[in-house]
Amino acid sequence: MNRIQYKILSLTGIVLFIMAAIWMTLTYYSRQTQEQYNEILQRYLRMNEVTGASQQTITDLNNYLIRPTQEHLGQLEGSMERLRQAKYDVYALRNGDNDFDLTSYTNLIDSLLDAANRALMFQSQTATEDSNEAFNEATRISRSISDMTLTLLDTELKTYDRFYRGIIERSTELNRLGIWLLLTITFLLLIFAYWFALSITRPVQKLTQAAKELSRGHFDRKIEVSSNDEIAFLAKMFERMRVNINNLITEIQQKAQLEHELQQSKLLLQESRYRSLQSQIHPHFLFNTLDTLSKKAYLEGAEETSDLLASVAGLLRYSLRRMDRSVTLYEEVRVLRQYMDIQTARFADRLRFVEEIDESCLYVEIPGLTLQPIVENAVIHAVEPMEDGGTITFRVANDGDRIRVEIEDNGPGIPADKIAQILKGSAQETEGHTTGIGIGNVVQRLRLFYGQEDVIDIESGPGSGTKVVLRLPRWRRYETDDQRTDRG
Repeated sequence: MNRIQYKILSLTGIVLFIMAAIWMTLTYYSRQTQEQYNEILQRYLRMNEVTGASQQTITDLNNYLIRPTQEHLGQLEGSMERLRQAKYDVYALRNGDNDFDLTSYTNLIDSLLDAANRALMFQSQTATEDSNEAFNEATRISRSISDMTLTLLDTELKTYDRFYRGIIERSTELNRLGIWLLLTITFLLLIFAYWFALSITRPVQKLTQAAKELSRGHFDRKIEVSSNDEIAFLAKMFERMRVNINNLITEIQQKAQLEHELQQSKLLLQESRYRSLQSQIHPHFLFNTLDTLSKKAYLEGAEETSDLLASVAGLLRYSLRRMDRSVTLYEEVRVLRQYMDIQTARFADRLRFVEEIDESCLYVEIPGLTLQPIVENAVIHAVEPMEDGGTITFRVANDGDRIRVEIEDNGPGIPADKIAQILKGSAQETEGHTTGIGIGNVVQRLRLFYGQEDVIDIESGPGSGTKVVLRLPRWRRYETDDQRTDRG
């Protein structure tokens, strides 16, 4: 059940509850009044029943005295029994105002019954005069009962006169209270219904106004709807759509600005390429010179010097390649070995380089000059500052659908915050001494090259060395199946 349906059902339930409460209250008070009326009426009827029963007893007694048959005797006994029952019913009407009169009244009933019994007894003994005298006495007592009944009824009327008036006043007040209560409840229900309708229509109006603003192109105005029903959910979705459209417009504007800047950069790039060609004259000259010196040293018998000069020349030749081209891991390993030959000659026994290479994994493509800056960083920060030098371990292994490359040293380690900065590409680090490429540059190029973020990780701790782990995908995303087959 949605919130709007819940509100409507709640309003209906409240109205029904209030109406039911009013109806039950009025019914309760009306029933109370009716029961009081019935109670008073029953008092009158019971007293009147005594008069009727006494007169019927005299009539049946007279009939029996005239014709003493079994039928007349049965009628007389029935009338006398009704009179006794009427006496018990009247006795229950006793209260403080009629206690004396009601006692006399019940005594008269007993006297009437005694006189009737004596008349029956004398009749059975054929004492006609005594029977007639008892009958006459019973007749007088019956008249006294009738008179006494009128007296008691008059007393009851006087006693309950104030009660009657109270009932009438209470009924009038109850009617008046019902009218005022009905008007009050109606007024409160109108206010509540207005508030309820406003709680639904106000968010709809705000949402309608927001839609008009969006249609006019005002995507920077926040949509706020204070509600807790489906309209609030619709407003949130509307607000999310507005934010997405606004972000899209901002992104389009930024792309347009970027495209404009890119056009400007192309002009600058042409000029920089021209200057780069000029700047490569000196490195090429240096490379040719090193190559000449290497051959001359070899001819003169200085083989170690010749090998060292060849490694420097090879490293220089490799660094002159365009950096936007990929190479194989085999080529990177070969250049890394040339670099380590130079560093081994420099540090002698202070630098120990250990290789653990699976040759079947060297076919994967990798950006140029990736391994050398990482190893150089280990040489600079782990080997060079330590008096006893250090060990650098280089591993290449098969790791399922990736090739795992590890470069580990036993140096002082790297703080966690520094590792986080390097992996974010936000570290302000010094560029490599040999090629001018720092490890931060390597991190960015690897992620751009493979289109993945998890290709590099750094494991380190204070005093526990540093391990740089490369997880190189076997194939780049844009390669075709034929290219993978040719290489694999």
